[in-house]
Amino acid sequence: MSWFIKLLKFGLVGSLGMCIDFGTTYLLKEKLKLNKYIANTGGFILAVINNYYLNKIWTFNSAQEGLFNDEFLKFALFAVIGLILNNAFLFLFHEKININFYLSKGLSIVCVFLWNFFTNLLFNFR
Repeated sequence: MSWFIKLLKFGLVGSLGMCIDFGTTYLLKEKLKLNKYIANTGGFILAVINNYYLNKIWTFNSAQEGLFNDEFLKFALFAVIGLILNNAFLFLFHEKININFYLSKGLSIVCVFLWNFFTNLLFNFR
């Protein structure tokens, strides 16, 4: 399968993960009244687990057994680094270059999406 098809699949999985992240965060923060940072962390964790599993079986066709394995740990590590990069890009675009906050957020998402895809393609799901 070409890397472009994998990129499209990765994007679809990521879109679903974003819905899971936002939905879980909303549920935990607004309905269960948990601290916003705890709610955000819960959403992020569920999205990472979902994205790993779907990318493992659908995008990259990995045969590695189990959910929590070294492949998952690498996927999660790349996701955490991506989260850090997202905040760094957001700061750069919004605070330093003075681009609108939501446009900056969108640009940051594109940059981190590419980071997540290519690190997983090249170093995780070979």
